[in-house]
Amino acid sequence: MSRPSSLDPLFASLSGMKGVGPQISKLFNRFLASGEGQDALVLDLLMHMPSQMVDRRRMDGVAAAEPGEIATLRLHIDAHRPPPRGKPQVPHRVLAHDETGDIDLVFFRAEGGWVEKSLPVGEVRFVSGRIAAFNGGRQMAHPDYIVAEDRLETLPLVEPVYPVTHGLSSKLVLKLIRQAVGRIPALPEWIPPARLSGSGWPGFPEALRRAHLPTEPGEADLAAPARMRLAYDEYLAGQLALLIVRSELAGPRGKARQLTGLISAKVEAALPFDLTAGQRAAIADIFADLHKPERMSRLVQGDVGAGKTVVALMAMAAVAETGAQSALMAPTEILATQHYRSLEPSARAAGLSIRLVTGKMPAAEKRAALAAIESGDAQIIVGTHALFQQQVAFHDLALAVVDEQHRFGVHQRLALNAKSAHADLLVMTATPIPRSLVLTHFGDMAVSILKEKPKGRQPIETATIAADDVDRLVARVKAQLDQGAQAFWICPLVEESEVVDLVSAEDRFNALKPIFGDRIALVHGRMSAADKDAAMGRFQSGDAQLLVATTVVEVGVDVPKATIIVIEHAERFGLAQLHQLRGRVGRGRDKSFCVLLYAEPLSLLARERLKTIRGTDDGFVIAEKDLELRGPGDVLGTRQSGMPGYRLAVPDVHRHLLELAHEDALAIMAHNPGLTGPEGLALRGLLYVFRKDLAIPLIHAG
Repeated sequence: MSRPSSLDPLFASLSGMKGVGPQISKLFNRFLASGEGQDALVLDLLMHMPSQMVDRRRMDGVAAAEPGEIATLRLHIDAHRPPPRGKPQVPHRVLAHDETGDIDLVFFRAEGGWVEKSLPVGEVRFVSGRIAAFNGGRQMAHPDYIVAEDRLETLPLVEPVYPVTHGLSSKLVLKLIRQAVGRIPALPEWIPPARLSGSGWPGFPEALRRAHLPTEPGEADLAAPARMRLAYDEYLAGQLALLIVRSELAGPRGKARQLTGLISAKVEAALPFDLTAGQRAAIADIFADLHKPERMSRLVQGDVGAGKTVVALMAMAAVAETGAQSALMAPTEILATQHYRSLEPSARAAGLSIRLVTGKMPAAEKRAALAAIESGDAQIIVGTHALFQQQVAFHDLALAVVDEQHRFGVHQRLALNAKSAHADLLVMTATPIPRSLVLTHFGDMAVSILKEKPKGRQPIETATIAADDVDRLVARVKAQLDQGAQAFWICPLVEESEVVDLVSAEDRFNALKPIFGDRIALVHGRMSAADKDAAMGRFQSGDAQLLVATTVVEVGVDVPKATIIVIEHAERFGLAQLHQLRGRVGRGRDKSFCVLLYAEPLSLLARERLKTIRGTDDGFVIAEKDLELRGPGDVLGTRQSGMPGYRLAVPDVHRHLLELAHEDALAIMAHNPGLTGPEGLALRGLLYVFRKDLAIPLIHAG
């Protein structure tokens, strides 16, 4: 079933709106469009929420307008005092008054006569802006609005201010929002009646109108009915989509597996260490799932270095006892190769056949690996998500283990389904996710948590150093490298940017090369895969001792001899990302150090982040703190930690609504799994509006 035509006004391109030319259109496409190469739509604009509200309703006259406040004044224009010829630094002053007093309107570098045109002497104009004190009187520099009496309705008395990108202004966004709000179609109500009746929430179109064009500032507050309604809608769409995908993939089409315990016991005996209590509990959870006829869908959360891979190996060994195969997928070839190397000795000792498949393998080697997979000779297969591609044919795939850097989304789950209609799914994540967000990201997957670190892991000493002190730091790093240590040096950018004043990886590499010579290597995301692998290979083998890199090394790269990590511009990173990066060291037996280089001045939020990361290495404490610190202005933090980015819901304020949306989605799927009838039609509209329509083809009646 295609998208209802009633939604067409929302899915129209912004380029068709009045005032949007080719240049502006291009900027909006880059800034708002939901995907690369796509047009920004009316819907994208409506989902772009204001970051604050300016209250211009104070109209008490000049005498009552306090310095520092925003005021709207009805003024008689008395005279112009332009700057003397040849003195452009002197401002153009406009003298004006109302019944209560006098005020000067001040304009710097006002050329072209537009001030005289906007404020004709002898006429009345409404002006709105911030009041300042000057020479014992009042003045307003560059008023935000100047309008004639008969145009007062064009002056927004409550004005939303929007986050914008270079080349766009908040005023332009507001102008287009006004048009867009007028285009919102009447939509059938999708919130279940029981939820709506007690909530006091407006309908969806009205909620959007109040969020963008409130008559008073409080109407657009995050905790006001309009924003609560929109956040709930976004959560409901997400929960419904996850449940639809889950019902399609989990269904009762699994297999109850008869495990013998013979191979998993051999694997455990071959391990060079004892399993932690957390690992044993997670393995018990997985074995219990494998015994059941339903398909397993389990998330194993473990902090950096908590031993998730061993849990996965035990699960894959158990599946091999039933004569079936397992596939372990990593986000990159480097990580796939690393997983293979760490699993291979224990697997081989237990008599398990394990194969690695990467794009860079010689053709003959790859053909042999694919043949072993198809015949069933390969019991464990390690690779990237490319294992789902056409040429890989499994003999009997029973378990997919996904080491997910970000999101094992709907597309990948459907591709897995095409390879095996009954495979169990185990997802491992090193991003500790607060309980309230597990739902958001993974639906109602079962969760096992690994809390302890394996024995012998050294705590990492973390210090903060101001950027001015970088030379002293370089000398200390050099002294450690001279004694055989290895170090990471992480930078936030690939190359110098005109927009952001940060030290790039290339700049830092060029600055350190004269000091470290051949002992230094560089890795960033814009390099070819071959160059990246070569540099990483040099570092992993110890040929290079210092690796300058962007965050491409954030997840999983394992170099046990690396004992130092320097994170430059640490104030620019989210907490979860700092924690992930720090986890690149402390993997061997030697004491490790993390140095956070920061540039002054530090914002309050950045200071708090650095204090947290210095004070604890518990990923779950860090994840909860991350959620607490991310205010509405920094929802991007959700993307940094691999969470889906929300446009309307702000986790700090709205997290209680997630539970409600989850309950309601479960109830909807229980009584109307096919989303049929008028209720189903409304809910399909919800999925389209929140871009979750990928789930729609999976809906089955009954």
